[in-house]
Amino acid sequence: MSEVRHNPSRDLPRGIDLLRDPALNKGSAFTEAERDTLGLRGLLPPYVTTIEQQVEQVLETFRRRATPLEQYMDMVALQARNETLYYRVLAEHPDELFPIVYTPTVGEACQKLGHLPQRPRGVFITPEDRGRVAEVLRNWPADDVRVIVVTDGERILGLGDQGANGMGIPVGKLALYTACAGVNPGQCLPVVLDAGTDNRLLLDDPLYVGRKAPRLRGRDYDTLVDEFIHAAVEIFPKVLVQFEDFGNANAFRLLERYRDRVCTFNDDIQGTGAVVLAGLYAAPRIAGGTFAEQTFLFLGAGEAGIGIAEMIVGALLEEGLSEDEARRRCWFVDSKGMVVAGRTDLPEHKRRFAHEHPPAADFLAAVEALKPTTIIGASGQTGAFTRPVLEAMARINQRPVVMALSNPTSKAECTAEQAYEWTEGRAVFASGSPFAPVTWQGRTFVPGQGNNAYIFPAVGLGVIASEARRVTDQMFAAAAKALAARVEESDLALGRIYPPLTKIKEVSAYIAAAVCEVAYSKGLTAKARPDDVLSDVRARMYVPEYRTYV
Repeated sequence: MSEVRHNPSRDLPRGIDLLRDPALNKGSAFTEAERDTLGLRGLLPPYVTTIEQQVEQVLETFRRRATPLEQYMDMVALQARNETLYYRVLAEHPDELFPIVYTPTVGEACQKLGHLPQRPRGVFITPEDRGRVAEVLRNWPADDVRVIVVTDGERILGLGDQGANGMGIPVGKLALYTACAGVNPGQCLPVVLDAGTDNRLLLDDPLYVGRKAPRLRGRDYDTLVDEFIHAAVEIFPKVLVQFEDFGNANAFRLLERYRDRVCTFNDDIQGTGAVVLAGLYAAPRIAGGTFAEQTFLFLGAGEAGIGIAEMIVGALLEEGLSEDEARRRCWFVDSKGMVVAGRTDLPEHKRRFAHEHPPAADFLAAVEALKPTTIIGASGQTGAFTRPVLEAMARINQRPVVMALSNPTSKAECTAEQAYEWTEGRAVFASGSPFAPVTWQGRTFVPGQGNNAYIFPAVGLGVIASEARRVTDQMFAAAAKALAARVEESDLALGRIYPPLTKIKEVSAYIAAAVCEVAYSKGLTAKARPDDVLSDVRARMYVPEYRTYV
């Protein structure tokens, strides 16, 4: 539902103060009565517009911009000026706007943050704030925060260490919480733990906005994260904390440390795993066979790859495979070659997938040796799915499944056009960032996008609606199944293994309801299960509509 969000301890602001509050501002849509009552007469052009007219005006200006980055700045300015209109435009035009407010354009925006004039958003926490992190968080004006997205900026998309510039990621993720799943924007808080940066370009940039010091490591880093987590839960007792774009060395261990203590998850590990699992559930409807019969070969063994594999293992266990059988369906190639049992350089998260097998010289050799049905790219290596790799997959499989998931688009392991052309139109293709439809020999394919936006906003909505105390892997498994169930025959006919983004808000309601069912059935909440869980979820979804003040 839409509601006025202002501090109840003060009256509704008047005049220019009202126009400067993005949560309350309606711009030229204030009615004649509102203008008289709220001191707005003369401060706005005389013509009263509708929100529909404002949407058209925004889009007209947006489409005139010469570059995606200029379009990104347009949307940033709109969010700072008129929040309701911002989310209305996003919700109505996701195909056009999601690639701008999030990946791939947000990556460029993060790299250039200090050179882009904009109003600061979110909360920045530094090592100098130790001992007073709670005080810093209390500076945030809202007191009913339900979702925090936090990053330390060490592994932003496929771009690496962006330090405090990584704030663009939590801001963008939380915009999708609202646009995709109707989470009230007033309950969202973006946070950067600015622990420094090892990116020399940033350290030498006089306009870099963050802490100009090498990255904090070890015990001092852990102390800062721990103080932040405890302060967040103390100040916002119903909050869900989403870890985002942490480096591999910290991502896995922080998730393990906090997942059973507070309401938290890591989107790069669990969210990515769930969205890819959903696509893998749907892919056999095109490629044939069953999910339990597939063999998966990953390029990249970081957070995303391992997170996907763990989700696959859990799903295969449900299909009746033993854990050893399930893990042997998942194979990895990392920067040093195939992940096999004979290697002595593997961290714990990789050793779980290190099988007995002769080493392979490269990814193509691994494809030839293992004969996978599915290849999954989570490496950040542009073009790593070469023509010989894709031709080999097409020789081994009648309908090879190819998932080039690295973000942004410039980092994808192959393009959609390459996947279809080099497999003679037989690939079942999905990517992490969007690709345009491809016409090959008279047939048009619409690539599916394995976008985490299908998962994390809906999981967040489910947690909020159910008031779950923890986020579990079962919730992500349920989310994957619910997403796969929304893929229609018309999608499959286009070669797409995900629903169109235009349906994402409807799909999110079903996913959130599935998450709620896990919370209720597993005793993860003190809230009683409502008679109609889906209706309860839908009733809680924020709708970007103007409220009449007078």
